[in-house]
Amino acid sequence: MVNTKVLDSAKDPPERINLSPDSEFLQVATIRMGEGHTFKPHKHFWRQRPTHKRIPQESWIVIAGTVKAILYDLNDTILKSVMLKPGDCSITFQGGHNYVAMEPGTIVYEVKTGPYEGQENDKRFINE
Repeated sequence: MVNTKVLDSAKDPPERINLSPDSEFLQVATIRMGEGHTFKPHKHFWRQRPTHKRIPQESWIVIAGTVKAILYDLNDTILKSVMLKPGDCSITFQGGHNYVAMEPGTIVYEVKTGPYEGQENDKRFINE
């Protein structure tokens, strides 16, 4: 079964939930912050990494509107369909996905690993 998580904003998460395993290239977390919550100032630095064969991974975060997310297993069968509301997100590591905006004015953030090297090197379409 594919490793996919969906965050439900209706639940009360703790301060930080790591949504992706540490071993995955796409690192996504949700952080709940109260007024005045801050972090120590910091910056990130370049690190040498061995070359790995990687699959593009993708996350969608709903900002406004509603999105129907259809999530597929590795063998292209539908695992489930879920409705994502503002504050919800989906993360796809290996399986397939399709997203349908259910309201006008829907806005999402897409987070995806890169670099993008053209559709022919990025994805294959699932035949329904």
